[in-house]
Amino acid sequence: MNAPIVPFREIFYSAGIMYSRFEPKSVPDPSLIDMLQREQADGAFFSTQDHDMSVFSLRHGQSEGNARNTYQGRLDFPLSVHGEQQARAAGEWLRQFKPDYIIASPMQRARRSTEIVADLVHVDHIEFSDLLIELDTGVFSGIDAESAARTYPALWKEFYTHSWDAIPGAEPSKSLYARAILAWMRIRELGEQGASRIVCMTHGGLLQWLMRSTLGVHRWFPLLPMSNCGISQYEIEIVEKNSPAFVQWTKIDFRPPNVPEGPKPVF
Repeated sequence: MNAPIVPFREIFYSAGIMYSRFEPKSVPDPSLIDMLQREQADGAFFSTQDHDMSVFSLRHGQSEGNARNTYQGRLDFPLSVHGEQQARAAGEWLRQFKPDYIIASPMQRARRSTEIVADLVHVDHIEFSDLLIELDTGVFSGIDAESAARTYPALWKEFYTHSWDAIPGAEPSKSLYARAILAWMRIRELGEQGASRIVCMTHGGLLQWLMRSTLGVHRWFPLLPMSNCGISQYEIEIVEKNSPAFVQWTKIDFRPPNVPEGPKPVF
C-alpha cells in the first residue's frame, strides 16, 4: 500500500542541513506547450543560420544529492567537492574549442559548474535561464530509489514503464519537450547574433529532452546515458543558406580525460 502523498517545499536531512526548492520565475503557458509539440530541433529548424555551430550540452558536476543517490528535481543541492573536480576537467577539455557563449541553469549545482567551466575557457558571455532547470521529480524528491520503492510500491512499478509521467507532482513530458524546444530557440537566436560555439550547462532530466527534441521523440524511453559532466556535442553544418542544415550528434555523454568517477547519478 502506498504511503499518503504529501506535498512539500523543503527537505531536512538528519545532519540538520536544509535544502530549499528552486522556484522558476516563469513557466511556459499551457497553450504554448501544446503548440511546441509540433516543433523539432532538426536541420530545418536551423535553416535560418548563416554559419556552422557547435553546441556542447552537459550535465552539471556531481552534487551533494548525487553523492547520496537522491532524487533531487528542484531541490537546490550544491555541487560537491568531487563535482567541482569534474567541472574543472570538463572545462579543461572544452577550452580547445574556444567557446564564445554559455547558457546555463541557475540552480546551484549547475551555476557553480558553469562558473568553473567559464573561468577555464575564458568566456565572459554567460546567461542563466530557467528553461534549463531540472524537472520537478514530484513526491520522489529528496529520497533515494530504495526509499521510493518501499514507500510507493505501486508508483515504483509504474515508474519503470512511464518514468516521471507516472509520478504525482513531477513535470509532464510535454512540458519538458516544450522547454527543450524553447531552449533550442534561444540557442538558435544566439547563433543568429553571432555565437558559433555554445556551452549549455543543464541537468540530467532536461538534457534527455534537449536530445529527444532534436529527434522529435516525445516519450521517456529509451533513456540516454547522462553522466555528471558527460558532454554531448551537436554539430550544425550550414550547407546552403535558407536550406535545412546538416545536423548530427557527434558525441553523446563523452567523458573528458581526467573526469573523476563517482556514483551513477540519478535525477
